[in-house]
Amino acid sequence: MTKHFIGGCACGAIRYETTSQPIFENHCQCKDCQVRSGTGHGSYLTFPRRAEVTIKGEVRTWRMIADSGKEKIQAFCPTCGTPVYLTFPEAGDFIAIAAGSLDNPALFNPQVVTYTVRGHAWDTLDPALKTFEKMPG
Repeated sequence: MTKHFIGGCACGAIRYETTSQPIFENHCQCKDCQVRSGTGHGSYLTFPRRAEVTIKGEVRTWRMIADSGKEKIQAFCPTCGTPVYLTFPEAGDFIAIAAGSLDNPALFNPQVVTYTVRGHAWDTLDPALKTFEKMPG
C-alpha cells in the first residue's frame, strides 16, 4: 500500500505532500540537527526526487556547510520559523522532510541513527536501530 505523506509548518503557511516513498529514514545527531531541533537530534524522511514533493507556500532558505563538508540548504517557514525540509546540492535531487512536520508522524519509520559521534548520553534513541558515527556512504 502506498503511503501518502502530507505535512507542513506549525502555522499552516507551508504545506507539502507526496506519494513518493522515502529511501532513507533516520535520526541525525550532528551538531547542526541538534541546534536546528533544539534537542539531541533531528528526524528525517529522505525522498529521492524533489520534483515529486509538492510544496505550497513560500519558504525561506539558508545555506550551510554540514559536518560532511558538503553544502545543505535549510528550508523553513518565514512566519513561524518551523524547519520543514533540507536539500543537498551536491547529492542530487534528494529532499529530506522533517519527521515532526508530518500531519501523521506515525508514518515515520526510522531505520538508522547517524552522526552518533556527536550524540549525547541524555539523548537516548531506540537501541535496536543501526548506528553510524557519521553519514553512511
